[in-house]
Amino acid sequence: MLRSLRFRLPALFLAGVVVAGLVAAAISFQLLQAYTLDRARSELRREAKGITELYAKQAQVSNDLVPPAELERALNDRIYFIPVVRELELFPGPGLRVLPRSAVDLARLRRGASQDFEFTPQDADQTYLAVARPLFLGKRERLFWGVLIVAKPKDELQTRVAPLLQRLTLALIGGLLISGALGWYLSRRISRPLLALSHAADDVAEGRYDVAVPDVPGGSEIGHLSDRFREMAAQLREGEARERNFLMSVSHELRTPLTAIRGHVEALREGLADDPGARRLSLDVIAAEAGRLERLVGDILDLAKLEADRFTLSPGEVDMETLCDRAYAAFGEEARRRSIDYRRDVRARPVIVTDGDRVLQIITNLLSNAFRWTPDGGRIKLALSAENGAVSVSVGDTGPGISPDERERIFRPFWSRDGGGTGLGLTIAKELAAALGGRIHLDSRVGEGSRFELVLPASGTD
Repeated sequence: MLRSLRFRLPALFLAGVVVAGLVAAAISFQLLQAYTLDRARSELRREAKGITELYAKQAQVSNDLVPPAELERALNDRIYFIPVVRELELFPGPGLRVLPRSAVDLARLRRGASQDFEFTPQDADQTYLAVARPLFLGKRERLFWGVLIVAKPKDELQTRVAPLLQRLTLALIGGLLISGALGWYLSRRISRPLLALSHAADDVAEGRYDVAVPDVPGGSEIGHLSDRFREMAAQLREGEARERNFLMSVSHELRTPLTAIRGHVEALREGLADDPGARRLSLDVIAAEAGRLERLVGDILDLAKLEADRFTLSPGEVDMETLCDRAYAAFGEEARRRSIDYRRDVRARPVIVTDGDRVLQIITNLLSNAFRWTPDGGRIKLALSAENGAVSVSVGDTGPGISPDERERIFRPFWSRDGGGTGLGLTIAKELAAALGGRIHLDSRVGEGSRFELVLPASGTD
């Protein structure tokens, strides 16, 4: 439970909110405290200035320097005095408390400046915030008689900060509740499709590719992952079907020549083919079927080498016209037997450096595919041309054509439109063309036929 994404996401979200709230509260507390202190000092300065001017004015018009009762009550016994001329008792009466001279900087105050400071009275256990101002008496000659101090307990400042702390605490609790609900909702939204993908991955790991993948709208990363997983499952399902079809096709392709070879070998062993003509016919069938088996095994090995990048080429000078003639002649008898209009069109006679055997294998595979899908009485054309630094060999037929959604599939290994054959011919042709530095282009229309074109560089193959 604690390691699940559904718990970690809200917990991380809440932790971030708590840290952000605490940082914001600490900064706000410090700012408010600094502001409160500055505000309190400003108020004390104004009070100290006003009281000092009041005492100085009163001293000029009267000898009674006792502060009025209203002033004492307003200041709440917060006026202190430091006498400088001790022989003069200028301030008798209640309301003024005497502080030692060491509490302030007399030299600074004698110059007329004020002083902000903090002190703790002897009869109290709390700290006071205070402002001291010099008291000068006299009109012509200003005589420094003493220092008036207006103080305020610092504890009073905390009463201004406490409401802020309460509000910040309430705001933090409310933010945690809202963030917790939002984090829980988001974690459910995120973890639900991920759990579904996890279950689907378990099914795929067990070999069940027909799984239900959740559809996540919105174009998010999870939606992209869901789409890619769905495509992966579809490709695995299709790959499994291709492999199953391949096994069935290969089994059929292997069984047919092996059955023919076994039958003729038994006939020769039992003496049923004593006639020289019958014996020669049996040997020809055995040789043909053995060649068929060799081609099938060779195709499988070639595909495995191409996919493993272990395929080697043997480049040399190749006369493309002679190569096309060899491929064309190999299907002449089948064309005559099936009444197929079989033609060739040579528009150039290039000589290039490439692997001639592999080029012949590609052209043969393309012709074999054309004869397989062209009905009796149809047309097949082999054309050779060269232009713009490229050599082109095309094979056109009048077969059923290939639909747009099948044009990519026909080059996949083990895939066959009708379930027959191994489905390796076009796959090997495409891979060999790429290995030779060329490509195969397909142009097809359903119901009209197809045209496969092998394009090779005229400069040769490395």
